[in-house]
Parts: sequence; C-alpha cells; structure tokens
Amino acid sequence: MRKPSWLRSPGLGDESSARTRALLDGLGLHSVCSEAACPNLGRCFGSGTATFLIMGRICTRNCSYCAVEKALGRPVPPPGEDEPQRLGEAVARLGLGHAVITSVTRDDLRDGGAACFASATRAVRESRPGCTVELLTPDFAGRVESLERIAAEPPEIFSHNVETVERLFPLVRPQASFRTSLGVLSSYTRLKPGAPVKSGLMLGLGETREEILASFEDLLASGVRILTLGQYLRPGRSCTPVARYLDPGEFEELKEIALGAGFAAVASGPLVRSSFDAARLFEEFCARDEVGGEGPG
Repeated sequence: MRKPSWLRSPGLGDESSARTRALLDGLGLHSVCSEAACPNLGRCFGSGTATFLIMGRICTRNCSYCAVEKALGRPVPPPGEDEPQRLGEAVARLGLGHAVITSVTRDDLRDGGAACFASATRAVRESRPGCTVELLTPDFAGRVESLERIAAEPPEIFSHNVETVERLFPLVRPQASFRTSLGVLSSYTRLKPGAPVKSGLMLGLGETREEILASFEDLLASGVRILTLGQYLRPGRSCTPVARYLDPGEFEELKEIALGAGFAAVASGPLVRSSFDAARLFEEFCARDEVGGEGPG
C-alpha cells in the first residue's frame, strides 16, 4: 500500500545528524534508530540524541516485523567488555538528560543480557550525573532472576514492549509469547512497586479495535503506566506487510481511551515509537502520577 502523507519523516541531510552519526561510529556504538530503520532517525539524530542498542547488532530471534539483522543459527559475538564505558562517554558528549538504552535479544546469554543493562545504567550515571535512564529490555525468556538484576541497578523507567496483540504473536513474534511479556512487566512491578513501567504496541498489523482495548486492560493489570502507540511500517520486503494505515485521528482517539482507562502518560501517533520523545513522556508521567516522579529508588 502507498504510504499516506502523514507518514513523511525528516531526512538525514543536516550537519547535526552527521555529527551524531559520526560520534556513534567513532565510539563503535549501535543505535536502534539505524539498525531497525526507524522513520524518526533524521529527527532524533538531528536533535543530537539516539536510542542506544547494546550487546551488538545481531538478534537471536526472528521476528517478522523487525529489520534488525538475525543470527538465524549463526554464532553471535559476545558483548564488548568496554561497551558500557563507551556508552557512558557518548551520553556525556551528547549532553543527554534522558538516555534510552535497548538491545537485541540475546537468548545465547545465560541471563539474557541483564548484567549488560545494569552495567550500562551504572556507566551512564557515572559519566553523566543527573541523566535519567530508560531501559527497553527483551523478555529474558521470562527469567525473574534477570529482572532482579535490573532492579538491583534500577532505571528511572523500565520498559518492555508487547509490540502487538496476543492473536498476532505467532505471525510477527513466533519465538515470543504475549503472556511471557505480560509476566515480565508484572514481575518488575512486583520487584519495584511504584516504579514507572512502560510498554508499546505497533498498530496496523491486522489487529481489531476490541483486541487493542483488551491489550490495554492486560497492560494495566500488569503494572504498565506509560504507553506508546504507533503505526507499523514494513521495514523490508521480507517483513510482514502492513494490513492498514491508521489516520492521525484514530491515534488521538486511542490516546484518549487509554488515558481514560488509567494510563498516566500516553504517546500515540503514526510516527510514535517506543523512545519517541521519551524524556517528554517521562516528564508527563511525573506530572500526572501521584508519586511525584521521585523515581524507583
């Protein structure tokens, strides 16, 4: 299907974008912006920010919605021992006030990479005191001990995306489980009561309105307070096709429904992604939430 006009996004031609890309390349760091072909890459790089992708750029799973390179049975290099330090340096040099860190899924690692996330959090705080940290993690195959490792070095926001409704998991996330993802969110909520927990859905994969609203209920019951809703865009020919493009009005309507259902902060729009305006969304959460944004402690 032809993309509608509201899905146009900025290019990568300006000097600020080039500086951000050069900094990441020079430090040997990856971003989900580049690896996952994010439509907001030009906007984020141009404003001097990025969502960092740790533990390499090769994923051990084969989700059909994602452009990140897949291992497909090949051995995956171990995470770089000095990656946290390089990440901390990048955050400091970019002058970030809010750092979003995600990763490929590493089923080959015993803890799924939880220790790498904890080290990254610590490195950011050492290199850039006062910078808030948002971790967007994989499901760690549901291991509670991995979540305990994250909770021992807690980010300001813990995030894990379900990505789609339960019925579509076999199509787009065949090696994952909707219920496992809900369990990850619930387990972290139990480990860190009151901590901001975030999740997101891609829309336009063939889900129904009823399935979206049912997912809202499941996420709220799992402790999610911050929600992102965005349009799925097919990043490559081998990926799942788009079933439907939602118009901006539908996204606005879903935002109002989500806020009315009990979410404290919602970003909803065609180009919204998990880390879209993450700092602003965290501020919105802090302003609305009864804990006053004191963080996970």
